[in-house]
Amino acid sequence: MAVIAQAHNATAEAGLRGRLLSAIQRMQENRARRAVYRQTVRELNALTTRDLDDLGINRSMITRLAHEAAWGAAK
Repeated sequence: MAVIAQAHNATAEAGLRGRLLSAIQRMQENRARRAVYRQTVRELNALTTRDLDDLGINRSMITRLAHEAAWGAAK
């Protein structure tokens, strides 16, 4: 019985450790995506209206384009 309890505890610890590592990885990925989003918005907002027109971008499109740059196109 003690062996079974010990094996169960080891499995629970591995599961907890795996979930924690997965959560940390997701947080790091989200942080990196938010940084891409912010930088894209910052760079596009720095362009003149004429530069944006040359690229075929309207100012109202900036946040959507930044979201697509960070998280991909919506399906």
